[in-house]
Amino acid sequence: MSSARTRKRRNRWLELIAVYKLLQAALLVAVGVGALRLLHKDLADVLTNLALALHRDPEGRLVTFLQNNVALLNDHRLRQISVFMFCYAAIGLIEGIGLMFEKVWAEYLTALITASFLPLEIIELAHRVTSFRVGLFVANLAVLAYLVFHLIRRRMQISAFS
Repeated sequence: MSSARTRKRRNRWLELIAVYKLLQAALLVAVGVGALRLLHKDLADVLTNLALALHRDPEGRLVTFLQNNVALLNDHRLRQISVFMFCYAAIGLIEGIGLMFEKVWAEYLTALITASFLPLEIIELAHRVTSFRVGLFVANLAVLAYLVFHLIRRRMQISAFS
């Protein structure tokens, strides 16, 4: 028998979820690094320069709103944001790598973490519906539904062999 035939068939859906989790982790790392790069800077000036670079009115409603709220961010808060982003990215990295290797513990971990964030996503949707929030909610709901289905199917197969 050839080694290609004896190899276990890869679960493409788990691989897709793993890639999703790894991309999510990369995005979180980028946000964490971005927060660190803002340390010791005048955030109002950074925001004004960004608005000008994006050809937006620096005195427009959105930029003014952001400038009023950016005052809440100090170096300590930026460090807290970056630490949170790096920790959450580490969890996503663990989930993604575990799913890539089709580890059952990673399937349970991902299902648990994904389920735990759904109520927060529902609250966010209740406050304001955007296509991004709806897309994120639908993606996470699909991930959870597939993992639950997959784990139940695996458990039933194990019971059948017992």
